[in-house]
Amino acid sequence: MNFRELGLDEKLLEGIDSMGYETATPVQAQVIQPILAGKDIIASAQTGTGKTAAFLLPIIHKMLTSHHAAHQINALIIVPTRELAIQIAETMEGLGYFTDISCIAVYGGGDGNSFVTEKKALSSGVDMVVCTPGRMIAHLNMGYVKMKEVNYLVLDEADRMLDMGFNDDIMKIISFLPKQRQNLLFSATMPPKMRDLARKLLKDPVEINIAVSKPPEQIVQQAYVVYEQQKIPLIKFVLNSKDYTRVIIFCSKKQNVKQLTAELKRAKFSIEEIHSDLLQDKREKVMQDYRNKKLKILVATDILSRGIDIEEIELVINFDVPNDGEDYIHRIGRTARAESQGTAITFISEAEQRKFAAIEELLGKQVDKILVPQEFGEAPAYSPRSHSASKNGGNRWQKRR
Repeated sequence: MNFRELGLDEKLLEGIDSMGYETATPVQAQVIQPILAGKDIIASAQTGTGKTAAFLLPIIHKMLTSHHAAHQINALIIVPTRELAIQIAETMEGLGYFTDISCIAVYGGGDGNSFVTEKKALSSGVDMVVCTPGRMIAHLNMGYVKMKEVNYLVLDEADRMLDMGFNDDIMKIISFLPKQRQNLLFSATMPPKMRDLARKLLKDPVEINIAVSKPPEQIVQQAYVVYEQQKIPLIKFVLNSKDYTRVIIFCSKKQNVKQLTAELKRAKFSIEEIHSDLLQDKREKVMQDYRNKKLKILVATDILSRGIDIEEIELVINFDVPNDGEDYIHRIGRTARAESQGTAITFISEAEQRKFAAIEELLGKQVDKILVPQEFGEAPAYSPRSHSASKNGGNRWQKRR
């Protein structure tokens, strides 16, 4: 479906053209028209399917073509992480470039100046606010946020917010909103707690499901079954096997991110780390360098598994097997975006075999196991039933010393 077939405002179509969008993705094609018709939405779609534009485009159109109160917040978008808040605000800036609709991202981790800027916008009125729950509550507790005219509420990556324990925060924010509003709930998965939230918030919603819990077919999924101490030399081998432009390596713990980054920097790779311990300006600098291809490799925790929207990521490496199948899907979904091709490689230690078998069960298929090159020594067999999930694979950093 071409965007011009949706009857969107001409100023908005200019923004769409400037960003290089041509045809709507499946989730956009199914979601935009019900939102334009004023329906509440509960939408489940895999990562990288264009969910952000799916809700921004109809909201922008409705704000352009219908009356909304001046000097008030008209649309509120709640997200789990600052990275996702920044990403949505940047997408809004592009799509709304030829309009006069204002938008601000409200999130923690900045300095005092950012809080002052947020306070000014929230108290004087801004058309659209993209926020993380904790930071918004900090502002709401001070009594100056203008929430009485909010017509559109969006919960994006709602399942992730519930996993992070934000349910009470979300409900507190919603208690400040008018009862008459349009509610849009977007989630990658639909566990029972998500259904409970939807029942509380949505009125006669349109439900849309797009390939839930399955990674895009164009991702080539591979795995190495290894001993823990083989991971470091093997990751160097993989990174040296091709001149990659953009790579993301995921670790399950911040400490592993820091230590792996230091190890690969010593090997002269173009690499930086990103995690919640970094100051916000440092994180933004790292992400900017990555977007501009000044930096080839990012090592990250799951903070980036949903909060990054960068095309042309050629390779995702799971240095640690993620804790569950949904995290795996969101990690590998960073590659092969916008229908491009990509590769995802997972390193599976003995202690992680049962976890990976559970991921394969969710996927409904076996991931191809690549033989570990002989130069790295004998590798373990893949036999998840014989390996306890609690078996200690040892500390990879101590074994190298």
